[in-house]
Amino acid sequence: MQQLTSAGQNVVDDLARRYGLSQGAVVHMLVAVNNGGGTMAQFYCPELGGGGQWMRGGMTMVGDMFNYGLKNTVDNLCNELSNALANLQMFPAAPAGSVGSNQWWPAGLGSPFSSGGQNNIRYAVFPQRLAVESNGQVTVYDTLSHSIGGVSQQQGGDTSLTFSSQYGSVSVNSLPIVSGPGLAAPPQNNFAAPAPAFIPAYNDAAVSAPTPVASPRLGGSSTDDIIGLIEKLARLRDAGALTDDEFNSKKSELLNRI
Repeated sequence: MQQLTSAGQNVVDDLARRYGLSQGAVVHMLVAVNNGGGTMAQFYCPELGGGGQWMRGGMTMVGDMFNYGLKNTVDNLCNELSNALANLQMFPAAPAGSVGSNQWWPAGLGSPFSSGGQNNIRYAVFPQRLAVESNGQVTVYDTLSHSIGGVSQQQGGDTSLTFSSQYGSVSVNSLPIVSGPGLAAPPQNNFAAPAPAFIPAYNDAAVSAPTPVASPRLGGSSTDDIIGLIEKLARLRDAGALTDDEFNSKKSELLNRI
């Protein structure tokens, strides 16, 4: 069962008694409301009709859709749980520096100047330190002489981060790592790099280099073939598929290849 504080356990005991439910059912609904930020819940609780949804101030749905008494019970129970979550410490606080804690950075860093996050990355700025959490792993960087004014994630969903300082825009990956695994380097796509040269491989070491083959001229076509192509172009011109200028241009090109 979900671990609760003493205050949280008292609330669960009281609600279970008043609503005629088991403690497990109340805890299940408490977790569902907590996961919904205190304003909504999706649940599957056999004691409350199976699957259902609740939204504060909105519609309540239960498995027995015409059982209005059950709907009223779920609505009242979820509202009380929402109020308890807003006013009491229902769950034990996660230790500072742990993944589930609001203070996810190492406790020794103190309080950050600023913090934020986007997608699956969070960051916090400290004197001469920058803490970054990615996929549950925390890395602390030495910010050197940088005075960090903001951190941003590159578009495209990768893990590359940049920050602005008095020196301009700088990649987080350029900072020395104090602790942690670091962020994955962004992929390098140098589209200007030339394609690697093709080097043929030979299975038989005794085989010499292949005999050069003469470059074909117009696919190896003879003079008669070229004249035949010109005749076909003339028919296309006569049919209106080519203009005179297009015909003459292509004709000159073909004649130059004889």
